[in-house]
Amino acid sequence: MQTEFEFTLPKGYVDSTGEVHRNGKMRLATAADEILPLRDPRVQSNSSYLTIILLSRVITQLGTLPIVSNQVIEQLFTMDLAYLQDFYQRINMSEMPSYKVTCPECGKTHEVPLDFLLSQGL
Repeated sequence: MQTEFEFTLPKGYVDSTGEVHRNGKMRLATAADEILPLRDPRVQSNSSYLTIILLSRVITQLGTLPIVSNQVIEQLFTMDLAYLQDFYQRINMSEMPSYKVTCPECGKTHEVPLDFLLSQGL
């Protein structure tokens, strides 16, 4: 199973020396990646900050930067932040589990996606 995915930012992060960092890697998120940032006071006072912390946790590489910190994510261009949010969704939601069902009327077998939120009434 692939757990890390390469990406290229549309614009790129510009560091303090003017170097542009566009190529990076993002790993699949864990439950802890999504739960632990909720305890952060910055997230509690501004829920939008969750995206910043979450991305800094799952981006394992960006150009030649030694670490991808919250401050790096904060300094991204809006287009790059939107790209990373979409990329995060695509890699973490790409393999929706499904199951086979047989229609009682026509007898055909179909693949039906398993939606955990819907099944819990959320």
